[in-house]
Amino acid sequence: MSEVYGAVNNGILFLIWVFQGYFLQDFYGSFLEGRGKDPRRAGFCAAALYVALELCLRLVLWPEYGDRRSVEKQAAALAVAAVLALVFYRALRAVTVFLVITYVAVCETGLFCAASVGEIYYPLSSFWNWCVGRGYITLGLFERLHIVTYGASQILLFAVAVALPGVVFQKIVHSFREKDRALGRSELFFLLAPGIVSLLICILLQTYIYMTEGLIYLVSPLLSLIIPAILLLCLLFLLIDVRLFQDMIDRNREKSSRIILEKQVGGMQEHIAELERMYSGIRGMKHDMKNSLTVIQQLADSGHSQELREYLSGLSQTFDRLEVYVQTGNAVADTLLNMKYHEALRALPDLRFHAEQLLFPEKLMIQSYDIGIILGNALDNALEACKRLKAAEPEAEAFIRLSSFGRGKMLFLEIENSFDGKVVRKRDAEFPDTTKADRRGHGIGMMNIKRIAEKYHGAVEWSVKDRVFVLSVMLKNEKGV
Repeated sequence: MSEVYGAVNNGILFLIWVFQGYFLQDFYGSFLEGRGKDPRRAGFCAAALYVALELCLRLVLWPEYGDRRSVEKQAAALAVAAVLALVFYRALRAVTVFLVITYVAVCETGLFCAASVGEIYYPLSSFWNWCVGRGYITLGLFERLHIVTYGASQILLFAVAVALPGVVFQKIVHSFREKDRALGRSELFFLLAPGIVSLLICILLQTYIYMTEGLIYLVSPLLSLIIPAILLLCLLFLLIDVRLFQDMIDRNREKSSRIILEKQVGGMQEHIAELERMYSGIRGMKHDMKNSLTVIQQLADSGHSQELREYLSGLSQTFDRLEVYVQTGNAVADTLLNMKYHEALRALPDLRFHAEQLLFPEKLMIQSYDIGIILGNALDNALEACKRLKAAEPEAEAFIRLSSFGRGKMLFLEIENSFDGKVVRKRDAEFPDTTKADRRGHGIGMMNIKRIAEKYHGAVEWSVKDRVFVLSVMLKNEKGV
């Protein structure tokens, strides 16, 4: 019977390794880019090799664990996880250290939790022994109850060893949204601390099990409750740690967004003042128009054609400086768009800028400030894409088109721009990945646009048509919440 029990144990352990291999490729694949043309194949190979290496370590290197073997086992597990990451994934990143340590810590902690639950077999076995000794059950029933109890304990062990790590890995992938973030030293240490503590506790437990010859729960029955509680708390702290990290990133991004918004507001205020001065200049020219017409008439009558041409040329230049290229019906939008128009022409003289179809309703309930945030961020991204296109292809046509239309109470803004056709979108990312050197602050502009859209019960969508990037923003024409 002991040989049958041993075969069952080995079979269940093998199935656990198979599931751990699946968890490994799914966990790594959520953060890292697979090598080769087929990432799924790379993940399958990583999972298969993981199972093979675990089997070799089990059968060849140490069939029995001692106190020193506990440390060696954890070191070998970390080495296997690290090698698989480097071989099958583009893993030369700081986050890989977090993935390796966290993966091993979760798997080992899950196994110890499962083993603790599987120990339920021993008190039940003792109870059946007591019952048969008192004559409450027959010897045949006793043997059947032993088999059923053992089978149920192994099924429960397998379920916990598979389900618990699976849930933890899923929660980490869901909570850790900054998968492409370049981790700093302090950030990496913050993420590693719970995993390292979990591994040390597992080493401590393995050593204690060796010292008690596997009778740890018989030596101190209270440990059957304390140890699983400690292990579950380790997994909980790991999840909380990842959530806190993401919350810190979100708060920092929100702080950066506020700083950017404050700068944008200051810039808009300056350009609004400039627009007011321009309008004041127009009013002054209107007031002086009679004098100008008198001068023109006198020059024409006296036959001073050269002086007349110079005078008219200067007058024309004055009008050009006061020209408002974009007129949408919204003062803030006009100011911002005219500023961006001249900024774009200075950077790309042959850029085609079309804003004739961008018009706002007379009764616009959306705050002009929020309209400015949307247009400012969208135009910054569009101009950056056009610059990148012209740098790669000087002869390419660069353009930016803005338009708007209404449907009931909904206002739709659409910004189109030419670009080089290269869109990088990471897994689970809402917006395309940045091509800027400063990747820590990437996506703030798009997130600001999304925040404004949601304020007015709207949404943001983007699409690519050939080599044209289209950003669509939907807003409800009412006061924002």
